[in-house]
Amino acid sequence: MQIYLDYSATTPPRPEAIAAMQAAMAEQWGNPSSLHQWGNRAATALEQARLQVGGLLNAPDGSLVFTAGGTEADNLALMGVAQRYPVPQHIIISAVEHSAVDKPAQVLEHLGWQVTRLPVDSLGRVSPASLRQALRDNTVLVSILYGQSEVGTLQPIQVLGQIARDHGAWFHTDAVQVAGRLPIDVQTLPVDLLSLSSHKIYGPQGAGALYVRPGVELAPVMAGGGQESGRRSGTQAVPNLAGFGVAAALAAQELSSEPRRLIGLRDRLFDQLADVAELAPTGDHQHRLPHHVSFCVTAADGDRVSGRTLVREMNMAGIGISAGSACHSGKLSPSPVLKAMGYGDRAAACGIRLTLGRHTTAADIDWTALVLRQVLHRTLAPLTLSLV
Repeated sequence: MQIYLDYSATTPPRPEAIAAMQAAMAEQWGNPSSLHQWGNRAATALEQARLQVGGLLNAPDGSLVFTAGGTEADNLALMGVAQRYPVPQHIIISAVEHSAVDKPAQVLEHLGWQVTRLPVDSLGRVSPASLRQALRDNTVLVSILYGQSEVGTLQPIQVLGQIARDHGAWFHTDAVQVAGRLPIDVQTLPVDLLSLSSHKIYGPQGAGALYVRPGVELAPVMAGGGQESGRRSGTQAVPNLAGFGVAAALAAQELSSEPRRLIGLRDRLFDQLADVAELAPTGDHQHRLPHHVSFCVTAADGDRVSGRTLVREMNMAGIGISAGSACHSGKLSPSPVLKAMGYGDRAAACGIRLTLGRHTTAADIDWTALVLRQVLHRTLAPLTLSLV
């Protein structure tokens, strides 16, 4: 039995998205910037995709910039704002941002920018009060992710965005994990910039978008032919974007039912593992992504087993999950996210994540809970025996 539970990492492309990509490659392969009929066909496909992705967010016409993915969208948001200023200013991010935001912030620090990283509580939530206190006269951008990919916590974006807006700073959110899983209306949400990614919503990899509120000016981070209204140069990948568009349109249609189904499965898995002493849930259960389950793993005696160990063991049982820690050059590193939430180095290397999707069934959840219990018993038994 093969069960994929790593939908936060990537999702399998929908057949409809694949069909749209195939059609674009066969019939709409022209350069969308060309004026002849071949270019016009590609441009039509491109704008259809823009309408479909925009529809997922209720985005007004002309407010989407297509990118090669969520990482590029995040970089364009931060660097596009920063390059508008002749001298370094101040930006605010959270301590639990994805590296696609944290790394550009580090680059800006090297260029002389002041960067404040807001702390989070033990559940991974940013306090609105901490944002108010961190704002300065020269704060030009606040970037707080919407849904944390590792622990599933949702941030109070409505409140945080309004605080930034009242101060006069632009507000960006990385909504890669939220778009297509929860409703987003950028015309009522106080955001100026919002990132999303195709392959998180059953579209192809290699496509993403940045919503830019009308009136917000970004400096392009790539020089070239001036595509995407001068904000992102480079010939657009029409097939990928066509697949992205179809996936977004289908996700929008399912928002009335799929999140509720996923929440039911998510809570079913939490409930079935609630009596496992070795699994401590991480993140905020109340303010949580609908598809996300995460734990820190510890033996009853306090010894810990790395998340990577359980990923390997579960994979051998035919179940794909993810570790909440990163491995660089073969060395296990504590998760910066869990450390920011107050976990020690050992505990922060022992996170696991199980993320559900449109193919996940109740039978998958029941089998996964059973297998994970068995894997934990087999993996942790030597630790217990060694202390006897």
